[in-house]
Amino acid sequence: MEPTEGITTASSGVTAPGGPAPGAVTSAATARAYAESVARARWGAGRGVREEDVVDLLLVVSELVTNAIRHGDGLAGFEVRPVGEGMWIAVHDNSAVVPRAAYAFPTRHHGSGYGWPLVARLARDIVVDRRPEGGKTISVLVPLRDADTP
Repeated sequence: MEPTEGITTASSGVTAPGGPAPGAVTSAATARAYAESVARARWGAGRGVREEDVVDLLLVVSELVTNAIRHGDGLAGFEVRPVGEGMWIAVHDNSAVVPRAAYAFPTRHHGSGYGWPLVARLARDIVVDRRPEGGKTISVLVPLRDADTP
């Protein structure tokens, strides 16, 4: 799989083996499948990837995409890019409202809202950008290690 300009998107015309067809990422389930297929294609050349890191990747993808659908006026795009330290994920939605938790980590919990603290714990380099055409993009780096890394 060769990413387009270093970024693999669901609408770039590049499909990872086993991933959804371009443009088909419309749910957390298809986003998870797509991200996992890109990770396994990137780390599959004999090295493999640590399974617990793949689980972390899938949790982060699921939380970000679900939040975009539920709280961001719908999923506007999903990008995956393998980088040296792991997978860079970007989720675009249609709401310019930045999650309150992006400014201050929640210290109290009211029964829901576990997603953002989970993302903050499992991912690095979390960035929230407003998009010029409206909405926002939340991008993160999820570290992935080779299977033989202790």
